[in-house]
This record gives sequence, C-alpha cells and structure tokens, in this order.
Amino acid sequence: MTVLYFAWLRERIGEPRDTITTEAATVADLVAELRAREERYALAFSDLGSIRVALDQELSDFDAPLAGVREVAFFPPMTGG
Repeated sequence: MTVLYFAWLRERIGEPRDTITTEAATVADLVAELRAREERYALAFSDLGSIRVALDQELSDFDAPLAGVREVAFFPPMTGG
C-alpha cells in the first residue's frame, strides 16, 4: 500500500510517501501503526482533528476499512475560495 503525506504532514515526517505492508483493518489502525514507528510520525499524527484522509483518491473517515485499498493519503483540511 502507498501512503501519501501532504503539506505540513510531509514536512513533519520528512517524506512525501511510504510504501508499506500493514495488517491494519481501518485507517485508525493504520495511524496507530504509523505513530508507533518513530517520533516524527507520532508528532505528525498527534491531532487527528486537523487531518483528513482519502482512500484511493476518495475522501473517507478514520473508521473506514482498508481492505482492497491501494493508496491512503493524509492531508490538512482544505479551504476553498
């Protein structure tokens, strides 16, 4: 699975993407795995209220299942205008 990081998430983690193998059932489980990796991931995912997620380029929720998902993207909320 490819995990993409955008904006300040990418800056905190120091990478634009990871390719991982995971046993996570949901996005929340994946976040827990990522937080446990290193301090930089723990800091990046410390406030889930300020992070949005897309699964295979479709906006989703943290309780969404990951079965069959190939790409997970994390990014800050966007504002339009």
